Amino acid sequence: MKEYRLGIEATLEIIGGKWKAIIICLLMSGVKRTGELERSMPGISQKVLIQQLRELERDSLVTRHVYQQMPPKVEYSLTEYGVTANTIVDVMCTWGRDNIALRQQRGEDIVLLSDEQTELYE
Repeated sequence: MKEYRLGIEATLEIIGGKWKAIIICLLMSGVKRTGELERSMPGISQKVLIQQLRELERDSLVTRHVYQQMPPKVEYSLTEYGVTANTIVDVMCTWGRDNIALRQQRGEDIVLLSDEQTELYE
């Protein structure tokens, strides 16, 4: 039996980590192939991306559709349940932008990517 003391523990167990929230953001705009996701996420390895997608699929946030063709084609999309996680991710994006602005005001050398680039994650 799994026990949680706070609801946030269950949330972080499913969407915590460096990449899962970003994957959810990217899939909010529609179906994506593995390569599309990988290109949109500089710094992630294909191995880690596949692992994160499998975990999101296991937790019923993402669905995977495999086309029986050569070369193989796999597409990922959010489930109805996965779409509900966007509310949390959107709040995280807003808080992150506010945090960056505060740190910049304090003199920290931080750059927020242009709006065009950050739209990928919103």
